[in-house]
Amino acid sequence: MTPQKVEFPADLQQLRERYDAVLCDLWGVVHNGQKVFERAASALVRFRASGGRVVLVTNVPKPRDPIPRQLERLRVPREAWDAIVTSGDAIRAEFAARAPGPMHRIGPASDTLLWDGLGLELTELERARFLGVTGLDDFDSETPADYAVRLARARELGLEMVCANPDIVVRLGEKLYWCAGALARDYEALGGRVVMAGKPHAPIYALARRELAHLFGRTPDDARVLAIGDGLTTDVLGANRNGFDALFVAAGIHGAELRDGAQLDRARVAAALAAEGVHARYAMAELA
Repeated sequence: MTPQKVEFPADLQQLRERYDAVLCDLWGVVHNGQKVFERAASALVRFRASGGRVVLVTNVPKPRDPIPRQLERLRVPREAWDAIVTSGDAIRAEFAARAPGPMHRIGPASDTLLWDGLGLELTELERARFLGVTGLDDFDSETPADYAVRLARARELGLEMVCANPDIVVRLGEKLYWCAGALARDYEALGGRVVMAGKPHAPIYALARRELAHLFGRTPDDARVLAIGDGLTTDVLGANRNGFDALFVAAGIHGAELRDGAQLDRARVAAALAAEGVHARYAMAELA
């Protein structure tokens, strides 16, 4: 079937009559880790004020509990969202099912909240029964290449990787940083088995649907739900796989590469979508 032609709406409110709810990505769409995108936040506030519902769906490798405080620090208005779903929440069951492990951890110590209370034992690689990956140990200075030897040894040992964040990169301010998904990509290339639950995988969308059912008192029609994000292989692919229309925010992790000056280059957007084999019904330079 030939994909629909991409539409380029001026703002989110233009689509309000078509959709009762949005599943909106955070990093790259609502904020960049350092500051809120005010036009995006205002768009979500206005969508809710007109009767729509907003579920923030993020691949952050943490439970949702600390996320509202982070949004408050970034000055994202509380009126911009109804509920939050995280990759951390979606993957926690996979960690619980493998307790007590032992698990070899890769990722910053600050991510240990993800498996608090599960009774997992942390250990060195040679004693581990599986890998638990939330990111790079030091995302400021390391790259995936720094893990080549460790991943090769894990593959020799036949260890499964449980990856808490499928994102390959994230934009923090004006710089891109490597995420856990880059290690998952490299491990799969070695023939290793990887388990993920965040976007584009089904478990995080099951959580999002549960939140929508709670908000509406019923499960809304997928055709009335719009997925918004800047990741082609996470947000857009996830929308395609799970039956939602997608709005691709082209200026997120792609920066200026899909723009011609201040304007979105529609031909480049179409080419980027085609290159990844995904389809977005809509595209905008930024959520507005």
